[in-house]
Amino acid sequence: MGREVKRRSYDAALRRARSADTRQRIVVAARDLMLERGYRATTIADVALRAGVNVDTIYELVGRKPVLLRELIEQAISGADHAVVAEERDHVRVMRAEPDPVKKLAIYARAIRETQERIAPLFLALRDASSTEPEARVIWQEISDRRATNMRKLIRDLGDAGRVRKGLSIDEAADVVWVTNSPELYVMLTSERGWSPDRYERWLADAWCRLLLD
Repeated sequence: MGREVKRRSYDAALRRARSADTRQRIVVAARDLMLERGYRATTIADVALRAGVNVDTIYELVGRKPVLLRELIEQAISGADHAVVAEERDHVRVMRAEPDPVKKLAIYARAIRETQERIAPLFLALRDASSTEPEARVIWQEISDRRATNMRKLIRDLGDAGRVRKGLSIDEAADVVWVTNSPELYVMLTSERGWSPDRYERWLADAWCRLLLD
């Protein structure tokens, strides 16, 4: 009896591992196709063909195309093959341990630069999809609102260090960070104006210090 239970447990764990591997293969295929062709030109059938799975498998393991795009963005934000909440990301932990607000912002600028290099094209694809697809619009708004919430946490952390400019409210300061670390601005500076990612990172840290700190 005990051996049979162990066998069933092993089989279940193996099925879960295979499902996780298949799911990630789907996500990678979708990312590659959307970057090559764009969001609207990529179909679920295209993703299924690239990933070597049935269309039904995509719906079962991930979901519809907007949900698939959301998973791509969540992984790009986290820098892992699964979503990681903000408080558990490495750069957030390092920032919280750093007492100097200037260094905090430099750490955050580096993290944003690295994140934007992964996420910006996908995030803009979601923004474009949200103009015509209600499901994508909901996801876009949810991620945008979450970004704004995380910015408020950052400003409160700076405020606890006693360096936020006098007269600057938490909401206003958070909105400054929210707009300056947007994928749109990253793309405008690096793609349209020819800035290097290093220059963008340096500018971002400097701009935040000038705009936010006393």
